[in-house]
Amino acid sequence: MLYILKKELTSFFSSLTGYIAVGVFLLLCSWFLWLSPNDFNVLSAGHANINGLFYIAPWAFLFLVPAITMRSFAEEKKTGTMEMLLTRPITDLRLVLGKFLAAVAVIALALLPTLLYFFTVSVLGNPVGNVDSGATWGAFIGLLLLASCYAAVGIFASALTDSQIVAFLIAAALCFFLYIGFDGLAALPFLKNINSLIANIGINEHYKSISRGVVELRDVVYFAGVMAVFIAAARLKLRARTW
Repeated sequence: MLYILKKELTSFFSSLTGYIAVGVFLLLCSWFLWLSPNDFNVLSAGHANINGLFYIAPWAFLFLVPAITMRSFAEEKKTGTMEMLLTRPITDLRLVLGKFLAAVAVIALALLPTLLYFFTVSVLGNPVGNVDSGATWGAFIGLLLLASCYAAVGIFASALTDSQIVAFLIAAALCFFLYIGFDGLAALPFLKNINSLIANIGINEHYKSISRGVVELRDVVYFAGVMAVFIAAARLKLRARTW
């Protein structure tokens, strides 16, 4: 599994694609948080927080994470290196986990520079350090868990096809539905009796819960469950050996 992890990380950062994807994410977040005229702009809002980051990042991840994962299996199958990879003494589960952990590592690296936003806001606070640290760290944890779920979805989507574009589109669509689709269903009038249950199936409800600064076991279990489902689905697809 470590071999797969190292291979994926090396491959991702050996081309401009990886740097461009991470760079676009950071530029988008920076523009939204510091330059764009909106309610979340730190310099004009008058509040010492970076809530804007935790609002825009899940949407940015809808494109960043599928871009990171789309090549995981699709490129291997298209170039014919998948057969060579399968000759190594590694199980399907370890293969999937290696690619999944590599994607999560890239996401964590993309999030790391955003910690500068937190420290900057802390310095700008009056008095210095007047920031709700608990809620902020909770939101960072929630954001990483959310992006990890996206990564599991992306790995599954990449296992379905040998086209990176198709894998990207499938992953983006699935992530979008998981993030906000269930909220839309819960808002339908004829489902009002079970709207709370439906909303809790979606990622957004649990992400908002953690973002308040309280990391509850039920939310962690939910995120772990979503990851497990899509990792297991990707493993089952590999076992089918349909390429």
